[in-house]
Amino acid sequence: MGDVAVGARSGRDEGEERPDDAEREAEEGADAKPHRSFWKELPLLIGIALLLALLIKTFLVQAFSIPSDSMQNTLQRGDRVLVDKLTPWFGSEPERGEVVVFHDPASWLAGEPTPEPNFAQQILSKIGLMPSADEKDLIKRTIAIGGDTVECKKGGPVVVNGKELDEPYIYPGNTPCDDAPFGPITVPKGKIWVMGDHRQNSQDSRYHMQDSTQGFVPVDKVVGRAVVVAWPITRWATLPIPDTFDQPGIGNQTKATAMGLGAAGLAPVGLGPAALGLAGAVPVVMWRRRRLTSGTTGR
Repeated sequence: MGDVAVGARSGRDEGEERPDDAEREAEEGADAKPHRSFWKELPLLIGIALLLALLIKTFLVQAFSIPSDSMQNTLQRGDRVLVDKLTPWFGSEPERGEVVVFHDPASWLAGEPTPEPNFAQQILSKIGLMPSADEKDLIKRTIAIGGDTVECKKGGPVVVNGKELDEPYIYPGNTPCDDAPFGPITVPKGKIWVMGDHRQNSQDSRYHMQDSTQGFVPVDKVVGRAVVVAWPITRWATLPIPDTFDQPGIGNQTKATAMGLGAAGLAPVGLGPAALGLAGAVPVVMWRRRRLTSGTTGR
């Protein structure tokens, strides 16, 4: 009897909490982070998305809307194209055959109506996610680059450095240049000569030879090369350089990773960089939420 009584008193009653257990739970409770509402995280999500979108739009890729028929059938009115803006940062210049986007070099779009931006577009342009409505861009195909000699006689093909171009991309029923023959002319260094694929419906370099730039587009006016038709989905396609520009003897320059532009007025589209920015922001915010809502500090 005595032994049993002593044994029962020597242990701690079942379920009784030891002092060290209570202290540890108190410490863990102090370390635990309160759960943060999604709505409190939303401003951070938006801020990161806008920052990423700005960086993407400035340095990587930008979407443009095609408002005219000057590049048919390669590009149709209403197409959205993605323009590579990264390559020029590495010193690459436009190459023959590339479809490029460029700033209006000498009032080529004078008299064209300027769309009135809505409030949202005004805000986006102020923070750099959309160009200003006053900024006018064009899209055309690069036919000749600095140092090239280019010409096109009525009834004949376009000739670059003595090589005739086979141009299957020209709009069906059009001629290479019967509406505005030219040359021969030599393209100055740092300039390009551009033409629309819908030759009889394109106010391209041929129609601006009396301008201050003599029809040439300065390379520093080039925004980038149009690489993909991204919308509508049924028109999705890449925009490669046609084989005719690869024929031997057309030039002695090594073809660089491409960039490119054109000559129909373009409407900038902000959804491409914005969507990419949002996609990049979500993982960052979710990672931060997991850190804040975890039960321990990871000591």
